[in-house]
Amino acid sequence: MLKNRMLKYLPFYEQKSKVFHELMKVQEKELDQITLDLKDLERQLFIETATWALDIYEKELGIQTDKDRTYEDRRSTIKSKWRGTGKVDHKLIKLVADAYTNGNVEVKFDGRINIIFTSVYGVPPNIEDLKNAIEEIKPAHLEILYEFLYITWLQMRQTTWGQVKKMNWKEMRTRKVIGCQS
Repeated sequence: MLKNRMLKYLPFYEQKSKVFHELMKVQEKELDQITLDLKDLERQLFIETATWALDIYEKELGIQTDKDRTYEDRRSTIKSKWRGTGKVDHKLIKLVADAYTNGNVEVKFDGRINIIFTSVYGVPPNIEDLKNAIEEIKPAHLEILYEFLYITWLQMRQTTWGQVKKMNWKEMRTRKVIGCQS
């Protein structure tokens, strides 16, 4: 306990004093609060753990703050904006796109930019943020094509009605079902 450690620095006769015990108790509370504040401040230095500092990062990067978005969505926008500087090539586009998805993307150039989602089924929830980020860094003359994965009827062939009867159409198209063939 911090109070006991602090009392050891006092002369012996003051270590027994009720006044000093109370003073040390108050100081211990304050020092505990300072320790918590410092730990919180340290968390704000890293995008992955930042909460209230996201506002500061967004302001620095010229991103409009939207408190209705989740911390994860806001973090991915910040990471993407940081990554989106330099020579625009398929590596940079992939780096930016990866910041917005929980899966993998493949980027190809064939007169346009093709962003192919290779492991996330359906449209990612923050696709508009990704589109805005890519639009900001890509050369103006290049068109962008986004390709998304969906489960096909062929993949569903060995799936039973019992496995999908509680799912809606969107869930069936965008989620791997036990028994699906790839």
